[in-house]
Amino acid sequence: MTVWKRKDLLGLETLDAEEIKLIIDTAESFKEISTREIKKVPTLRGRTIVNLFFEPSTRTRTSFELAAKRLSADTVSISASTSSVLKGETLKDTARNIEAMKIDMIIMRHPCSGAPDMLAKTISSSVVNAGDGAHEHPTQGLLDLFTIREKKGKIEGLKVAIVGDILHSRVARSDIWGLKKLGAEVILCGPPTLMPPEIEKMGVRVSYDLREVMKEVDVVNLLRVQLEREKRNLFPSLREYAVLFGLNKDVLKGAKKDLVIMHPGPINRGIELSPDLADGPCSVILDQVTNGIAVRMAVLFLLLGGHTS
Repeated sequence: MTVWKRKDLLGLETLDAEEIKLIIDTAESFKEISTREIKKVPTLRGRTIVNLFFEPSTRTRTSFELAAKRLSADTVSISASTSSVLKGETLKDTARNIEAMKIDMIIMRHPCSGAPDMLAKTISSSVVNAGDGAHEHPTQGLLDLFTIREKKGKIEGLKVAIVGDILHSRVARSDIWGLKKLGAEVILCGPPTLMPPEIEKMGVRVSYDLREVMKEVDVVNLLRVQLEREKRNLFPSLREYAVLFGLNKDVLKGAKKDLVIMHPGPINRGIELSPDLADGPCSVILDQVTNGIAVRMAVLFLLLGGHTS
C-alpha cells in the first residue's frame, strides 16, 4: 500500500517508482469518467484551483481545467498578460495574494526553471508544475508513461527513443526520470547541437543515427523543434533536420511492426513527423491527449485528497 504524502508535484526526479505507479494506477481508475454522459464526480467539490500560466498553452491548460471540473473543483485561470506581474509585482507577492483568497492549489507554468519550486516554498497551498523552463513537465511525463503502459502492457524492459530537441525539452527530462525509474532503457537521438552536455549521466544512451535507433526501439517519442527557445541557429535548416531526424515511412521500414509513435504536441508536420504517420495506426498522439486528463485528475485528487491505494 502506497500513501501519497507530498504537498506538491514539482518533477519526476524527486518521486520514487511507487509514487509514479500510484499516480498512473489512480489515473487508470479515473479514465472511465471521461466516457460517461455526465463527465463529473463530486470528489473535489468545494476545492478551488488556480491556473497561473506565464507561457502560452493549449493542451496542458485545457487539460488541467477539464480535470479540475470533472472532479467538481472550482477553477480560476490567470495569464501573465492579465496579472499584476506586468505592474511590477513579484511572483511571490502574486502567489501570496492569490493564496490570501483561500485557494487550495496553484498550477503554474513559467519560463524560468525552478519557479514552481520557489512558489511551493512560499505558500502552504499545493503547487503543481505545469512546465518550467527547460527543467521538467511532470504531468506530461506521467501521461506519456500511462500511455506506454496502456499500449504495451508494461514499461519495464522496453526500449524507448526520445528524438529531437533534447536541449530545450522539459518533456524529455521528465520522461527520462520516469522511464528509468520504471525500468525502461532510454535512447536519445538528435543533432549534437541539441543534445545537452553529459546527458549520459542520467543513465541514457545517445545516438545520432535515427535509422539505426528505429531498428531496436519499442516506442519513439518525437519532440517538437522549439524554435522560439533557440537563441541561435543550432542546425542548418528545418529541411535538413527533417531529412536526418524526422520520422517518415522510409525511416520506419526497419522498425518493429508494433512500434508506438508518440509526440507531446504541437506537431510541426513534415519536420518531426510526416503527416501520414502522425495520423497512422502506430500513432498514439491523440491517446496521449485523452490520457492527460485522467493523469491530471489523479494528480489533483492525490494532492488535495491524500487518499491511499
